[in-house]
Amino acid sequence: MIWSSLAARAVIAFLPIAVAIFLMAVLMWPGRRAMPIAWLVAAVVAASFWDMPLRWLAAAAVSGTLGAVNIAMIVFGAVLVMNMLRESGAMGIISSGFHGVSRDRRVQAIIVGWLFGALIEGAAGFGTPAALAGPLLAGLGFPPAAAVMVALTLNCTPVSFGAVGTPIISGVGAALSGVVEPDLPLGMTFFEFLASLGVWTALIHATLGTFLPLLAVGLMTRFFGKRGSFREGLQVWPFALFAGVSFTVPYFLVAAFVGPELPSLLGAAVGLPVLVYAASKDFLVPSQTWDFPTGASATGVAAATPASTRKRPLDSDPDARAKVAGWAMSPVLAWIPYALIVALLVITRVPWLGLRPALMSPKVTLAWENILGTNLRYSIQPLYLPGIMPFTLVALVTGPLHRMKARQVAWAWSGTARQLAPAFVTLAFTLAAVETLKASGNATGVDSMLLVMSRAAAGAAGRAWPVFAPLTGMLGAFVAGSSVVSNILFSGFQYSVAKELGISRIMVLALQAVGAAAGNMIAVHNVVAACTTVGAPEEEGRTVRRNLIPSLTYGIAAGLIGLALAFVFAPDLW
Repeated sequence: MIWSSLAARAVIAFLPIAVAIFLMAVLMWPGRRAMPIAWLVAAVVAASFWDMPLRWLAAAAVSGTLGAVNIAMIVFGAVLVMNMLRESGAMGIISSGFHGVSRDRRVQAIIVGWLFGALIEGAAGFGTPAALAGPLLAGLGFPPAAAVMVALTLNCTPVSFGAVGTPIISGVGAALSGVVEPDLPLGMTFFEFLASLGVWTALIHATLGTFLPLLAVGLMTRFFGKRGSFREGLQVWPFALFAGVSFTVPYFLVAAFVGPELPSLLGAAVGLPVLVYAASKDFLVPSQTWDFPTGASATGVAAATPASTRKRPLDSDPDARAKVAGWAMSPVLAWIPYALIVALLVITRVPWLGLRPALMSPKVTLAWENILGTNLRYSIQPLYLPGIMPFTLVALVTGPLHRMKARQVAWAWSGTARQLAPAFVTLAFTLAAVETLKASGNATGVDSMLLVMSRAAAGAAGRAWPVFAPLTGMLGAFVAGSSVVSNILFSGFQYSVAKELGISRIMVLALQAVGAAAGNMIAVHNVVAACTTVGAPEEEGRTVRRNLIPSLTYGIAAGLIGLALAFVFAPDLW
């Protein structure tokens, strides 16, 4: 019987993912339209071929939707802070501070795209770094297409720990909740498992990310320089490598000694002032200044304001809101909300301060056990959820701190809600589909759809799977436009493949997270958003083709590093 073969069952189980890929990557549907259909296909396949009862299908949908609420609250709070800073004029003041640091475009690209982008990624994530760094670079005089390419290419290494660790904690964590716990080594908790995953993810990223600024400026001079020379980018190698380690060293140390929530945020908070000071003193900066050809910085910069806010008169001047309010905001005051976020996250996350156990205590955890009579569950820790504290708390403080008018605050809140509504729909149906794949075998005692796919993949790739693991993550990010969604889609699959092959599950999941970050460079959603914000929508296709070079380079290199780590340097890693 054909249905009994593993390959046939794997193909059928893969149908929901194949539908999502086809709708988003081929037909270019947004996730809010594609993922409900993918979930419906998952439900039909689970009911028809896995005999999954209606009660279990409903429980999986409820569990997925509630899990999406947790993630959405983090994203809402992070983006709300950013929008409050835009409305108050603080973001314009922060951006203007980068003018005059250096006239060398290569140096500007590294400071803004690499470290300012990393700071925004660590605080907000979800495509906001490219949407902010791209217009900032365009405002400095970069050709719009160059600004987009640089912003997207450099928004990679920080991505796995963006929005205070959401891709690891809420992406991988949501996908593996209830799956990993029974297999964990004696004494290891699920949180410790995620922390260990963060360390190995950061190690691979730090190894590759140190060289990413040099690769990005080399591509910039190759595609946009007068001579079309990659070598002109390499001329800035001392500064580029210094910029790399200025971020990746504190980034890795935070992952190793604090946890997976703060590597990008604290790494950038340490590296950004160091690099700005170094550039202002011409430390390691080439004596010969490099610039784009005359006339290359085309028009279109005026279109850099997001479409959702473009009609408002104050947007023509980034500092206009503070001026209309009748006072001049200082740079220090503009940076205070981000300083508060960093301080509050450090206070509540650093283990030796002792606040984490109290904030994660069962006494302050809301849980729903045995959803609809199944073994599925949901929980939320409101005091530990960064969407509430510190993000929403800091957003509330920012209003009076920056003397914002009521209408400005209202614009920030309503704009954030409108901006994230489609993302919530995508997340809810993605998580519902993944929960269906995971739970499809629970009720009947057979191998789940996820396990069947994993066994087929393990048989096909064998122990070379670490090479393919980051490419799988890249595919997920390219299709879904989000490393979080990629991790939700494929972490369970990656975990099961590693378990089936008897290789390190933590290493394979780290490669998934790294690959999802590398796919961020070519994610359709990110490319479209970044090109739109700099007024260069016609550059979308060319941007994807250009960014395939660094994206594939990063992903393949990660796979080779993972292969060496899994079988040579850390063969006993769980």
